[in-house]
Amino acid sequence: MNLKQLEIFMAVAATGSFSKGAEASYLTQSTVSQQILALEDEFGLRLFDRTGKGALLTEGGKLLLERAQRLVGYAREIPVAINRFKGVEEAHLKVAGSSIPSEYLIPAMLPSLLKRYSGLTVSIVQGDSKEVQQWLLSGQAEYGVVGGHFPEDGLDFEPFSSDEIVLVAPAGHRWAGVGAITAEELLSEPFVVREAGSGTGQAMLAALKGVGLDPLALREAVSLGSNHAVTRAVIAGVGVAFVSSVAVELELAQGLLARVPVQGVQITRQFYLVKRKGRELSPAAKAFSETVKAFYG
Repeated sequence: MNLKQLEIFMAVAATGSFSKGAEASYLTQSTVSQQILALEDEFGLRLFDRTGKGALLTEGGKLLLERAQRLVGYAREIPVAINRFKGVEEAHLKVAGSSIPSEYLIPAMLPSLLKRYSGLTVSIVQGDSKEVQQWLLSGQAEYGVVGGHFPEDGLDFEPFSSDEIVLVAPAGHRWAGVGAITAEELLSEPFVVREAGSGTGQAMLAALKGVGLDPLALREAVSLGSNHAVTRAVIAGVGVAFVSSVAVELELAQGLLARVPVQGVQITRQFYLVKRKGRELSPAAKAFSETVKAFYG
């Protein structure tokens, strides 16, 4: 049984005639008869009563017709759905983002994306950079945006924007407004830090090691799972923190936090678009990628 046979069967049933069914199908009557006989042989059941008044459906034929109409109708919808998918007229995209991209970068560019592709629905799952990479490798997300690059052979990383990691202290802190402090002075204050898998934490560790400071010597007051939680903890006076400049623009402008320069320490990192190697991106993922690069380019 195949779709073409079912379409021929439906044409004969609709016209009540093998000859008219052949005309509707643009086939010869003998071809139509052969296809109907093939169906009847496959099912071991007569589908039509051949009478002087035409081809009348048997009860078995009526049962087949009901299901054939549903199946063929659904099959005819497939090219329409695929074309809408290709044109991003009706598509769903699942993106995995680490903290800064999912909280700040992606929301900022979404209006541009959805204005152009109004039929697109985007779901964003958030984790640290390591978790995002694992979700991509396991197929739980099609595309990723991260602020940390942990080596992984199965993934392609494409940089699209840069970020600065800055040291912040609560307003009124003794370091606020005094100019640059030395790297050694960092050892005298409690720190609010991100979890080990974050891109922010990775960049901070690399920079401190670069100036000869052991990151393990820092006084860790608390480790938190999001940039927002880190910011709130610093404002509350729990400690100081290295954070993305993107994440604290508003708090710095409002005077809730103070930026503290550190001599010899300038921390920058890249944001990356990530996909699994060898994977053909969907039109929706390509549209997302193009919009991100245009927005931040």
